[in-house]
Amino acid sequence: MGDPEPLRDVMAADRLLLTPEEAASVLRVGRTTVYALMKSGDLRPVHIGRSCRISQAELDRYVRRLEAAPLRPHPSPDAA
Repeated sequence: MGDPEPLRDVMAADRLLLTPEEAASVLRVGRTTVYALMKSGDLRPVHIGRSCRISQAELDRYVRRLEAAPLRPHPSPDAA
């Protein structure tokens, strides 16, 4: 059997809207990265009053878009 999920991850999976910190935990990136993704338009937050939240559907959309992105070839060290 695999390791049990941390309680925080199980609770986050049941929520419709996540804080940027919770979204960062789900994506396994830093909080600053989530704010940068929101600023660039890659993640679209929902604003409720002065708070911003990110929906589970938006996180799913973002990950699907990452999976569908074509891989860029790495430049050869000899090509210069």
